[in-house]
Amino acid sequence: MTARTQPASTPEPAPGKAAGLRALLESPHLEFLMEAHDGISAKIVERAGFKGIWASGLSMSAALGVRDNNEASWTQVLEVLEFMADATTIPILVDGDTGWGNFNNLRRAVQKLCQRGIAGICIEDKLFPKTNSFIGDGQPLADIDEFCGKIKAGKDSQTDPDFQIVARVEALIAGWGMDEALKRAEAYHAAGADAILIHSRQSTADEVLAFKALWGNRAPVVIVPTMYYATPTRVFRDAGFSVSIWANQTLRAAITGMQEICHQIQRDESLADVEDRIVTVRDIFALSGDKELAEAEARYLPAVGKGSRAIVLAASRGAKLGNLTADRPKCMIDVRGRPLLQRQIDTFHAAGIRDITVVRGYRKEMINFPAIHTVDNDLYATTSEAASLACAREALTGECILAFGDTLFRHHVLDQVREAEGDIVLGVDALWRDRQTADRTRDLVGCSRPFSADYLDDDPVMVREIGHDLADGGTHGEWIGLAKLSARGAERLARVLADLQAEGRLASANMVDVFTRLLAEGETVSVVYVTGHWMDVDDAFDLVKAGEFL
Repeated sequence: MTARTQPASTPEPAPGKAAGLRALLESPHLEFLMEAHDGISAKIVERAGFKGIWASGLSMSAALGVRDNNEASWTQVLEVLEFMADATTIPILVDGDTGWGNFNNLRRAVQKLCQRGIAGICIEDKLFPKTNSFIGDGQPLADIDEFCGKIKAGKDSQTDPDFQIVARVEALIAGWGMDEALKRAEAYHAAGADAILIHSRQSTADEVLAFKALWGNRAPVVIVPTMYYATPTRVFRDAGFSVSIWANQTLRAAITGMQEICHQIQRDESLADVEDRIVTVRDIFALSGDKELAEAEARYLPAVGKGSRAIVLAASRGAKLGNLTADRPKCMIDVRGRPLLQRQIDTFHAAGIRDITVVRGYRKEMINFPAIHTVDNDLYATTSEAASLACAREALTGECILAFGDTLFRHHVLDQVREAEGDIVLGVDALWRDRQTADRTRDLVGCSRPFSADYLDDDPVMVREIGHDLADGGTHGEWIGLAKLSARGAERLARVLADLQAEGRLASANMVDVFTRLLAEGETVSVVYVTGHWMDVDDAFDLVKAGEFL
């Protein structure tokens, strides 16, 4: 190929993935490609440190639930490859079987592969539809001239000059002998193949080593030591092979793990003995790029209104729910098909609040939603609400919303609290007497004046006292576990938490104690009255009511 002269002022384009594959094939050292079959396995291969990926036809077919006999169409394979290429930065060499047809099928496939950033294709000299090389004996091979024409068509169709075509020689697999293998390899090389893959089904490497000794260095040689895996890698390195492909181990490992876990869960009817042996859902979010999405949301989504940050206290088990919280925290209880905490997060998102920090404790691994931050109160069993909030002290800056993780509230209730004036504003239910009070602690509030139904009455209301056992005549409402803090309010609350910790009282303090301390220090705590439209979930009765609430 004749190099084009470019003006000195024009920078050379950065090498792409195809150039990376070419460098691997032409490297003076033995290089390695690791099998992957979908986006997540491709990411895992790259994170493991491999320089390139083998997109196995066997593995992609198996992952789709079909046989390795061209039962998955080339466009279906192309769709899988697109996800793999988008998920990674290293080159992908795709197992293209026989090229999915004749020269015309291959040249269209090559064009589409180049468009999707695939670095190269490996095609084998068998007949379409192909049969896996390790099945049966004496499979027929393609005519040499026909296969050479296919290679030429592929090279003429590539839109990336570095796109690589690897010709896989099946003569040894078919039992046609070494002379035939060498003859075919030479013809394919002359037709434009960038490398030769010599395949063998023997349990030793004798055949491929003999081929390499006779072939020399006429073109890069690729091997797939699936059958002769016991051969030390140094033997391949010393023989001068270019690339070794680990062809299907990722899929096989995944199947092994899935079979073991499925059998155990079916047998035990429980997750108790498997959760610690498998990756967390948060690990999956990390592999999928959840952090990047959160950063993008911060850049591109508008911050709506005040208090664009939320802190959710969700460390408790919820013992009153009994066996329902044996394997999950209270905030993860299912309410009409979705966890309680997820419904609260949805409410925040709908209000434009996307910077959400959740304080976890009991069975913390269960709280693993995307696009939230988490901090852990590992002493949740012996501490109360103030200690959990202290764990999120770094998030307690600027304007923010504070909420308990076991509450549900309507969108308009959140809006009322956010829009109210004041450095520290509590949402207080004026209809507190209408709520069931079966054996539960309530955060009662005495205010500067009672609720007025007159919509013109917008005079400010302040907290006079807050506690669990106020005089009946002095109680004007119940705190609903939702508060708004201005930047100054967050700073004042953080200072009280620090003081309580210094005094050794943080562990036992709840939020009522924190607000009482603020009042005692002369801080103004404002009130916005709401009239129902919220609830907390403490027991099975509440769970039923929560379903009705939604």
